[in-house]
Amino acid sequence: MDYLQNLVPESLLPLSSTPLLLATGTLGVALIGIIMGLFGRKNHMPVEGRTVLITGASEGMGRSVAIQLARKGAHIILVSRNVGRLEEALADVQAAAKSPATQRFRWISADVSEPDYASAVIAEAIAWNGGAAPDIVWCVAGMSTPMLWEEEGSMAAARRNMDVNYFGAAEMSRTILKEWLSPENSTSPKSEPKHIIFTASVLTFFAIAGYSPYTPSKWALRGLADTLESEMHLYPDNPVKVHVVYPATITSPGFERENATKPGIAFELEKGESVETPDTVAERSIAGLEAGDHFVTVTILGRLMRCGVMGGSTRNNWIIDTVIGWFVPIIYFFVLMDINGKIAKYAKTHGHPNTYPKKAV
Repeated sequence: MDYLQNLVPESLLPLSSTPLLLATGTLGVALIGIIMGLFGRKNHMPVEGRTVLITGASEGMGRSVAIQLARKGAHIILVSRNVGRLEEALADVQAAAKSPATQRFRWISADVSEPDYASAVIAEAIAWNGGAAPDIVWCVAGMSTPMLWEEEGSMAAARRNMDVNYFGAAEMSRTILKEWLSPENSTSPKSEPKHIIFTASVLTFFAIAGYSPYTPSKWALRGLADTLESEMHLYPDNPVKVHVVYPATITSPGFERENATKPGIAFELEKGESVETPDTVAERSIAGLEAGDHFVTVTILGRLMRCGVMGGSTRNNWIIDTVIGWFVPIIYFFVLMDINGKIAKYAKTHGHPNTYPKKAV
C-alpha cells in the first residue's frame, strides 16, 4: 500500500519543511543502498539446475515467479488447487524454459488450507525429483478478505485467511524443513543453501483500517520467519536461508476478489496508490532473493516502511537499514496524522459503520 507515497500529506506541506528534508534524505540513503547493491554482489540464490516448488503457482504472482525462474534454468513444481489453471500455467512455464531439453516441470493439485496437505505434496515432489527434496520452496499462495472487524462474518474470514496465508505456509515450511534438516541430508556449511520463502504484505509494516481479517495472518508469517531464521543456526551442516517477500497491491484475480469485500474506508485510504503487475513484483522479488535479503521489498517505499519497524529482525544491510530506521518514525508521525484525519472525516461523512451497505463474504 502506498500510504506513504508522498511521505508528507499535502495538507501538511506548509508545516513540514523539516520532515520533507528528512524524507528526501531518507530516500537518498535508500537510493545509495540500492545503487551500491548493483555492484559486486554475488547471486545468493542461483536456480539453474535446481528444483523449485511454488505454491499458488496457477495465477498472479506465483505464476509469474514460476515463469521467470524457468527462464533462469530451474526445474519447477507448481502447486495450486485448480487443475485447469495449473495445466495452463505449466504450458507457459515450459514455453519459458532456458533449456527445454533438460529442464523438468510438473504440477501438483493441493489445497494449502487443508491440514497435513504438505506431506503428500512433498512426498510426490520427492518421488518425481529422483528421490531428492526440492532445493527451494516459495510459499506464494494467499488470499485477502478486507472487512471491518465488527462486521458480520469477519471472524470466519479471519480464520480462513489464517488457514490459507499462515497455516498453509507454516505447514509447508515444517514439512520441507524436516527433509532438509535430517542428519542424513547433512552437507557442509559452505554448500549451496536451501531456501524457504514466505510471501507476506507491506501491511505487516503499516496496518490500516479495513484489513483486520487479513493483516494478522501476514504478521504471523513474519514472526515465524524470524524464529526460523534463529533456529537455523542449530543446523550448521544443513544450511537453510529463510526469506519473506513483502509486496503491496498486485493486479491479479486475487485483487479483484479482494475488492468484492473491501470497505469504503480502505478504498479511500488507497486512493492514488501504485499497483504493480505480477511480473514486476516477481522480477523484483527474485532480485532481492538473489541479493541475499532476508526481508525482500519490491519498492523504495516498501524499503522505507520495512526499516521503520525492524525490531530484532535480521537486516539486509545493517548500516543502511539502521540509518533509514532513525528517520522513518518522524515521517510516520505526519503520515498517521493524515490517515487518522481521513478516517475521522470518512466517519463524519458516512455515519456509523453499521449503516454501511453490506457486502457478501
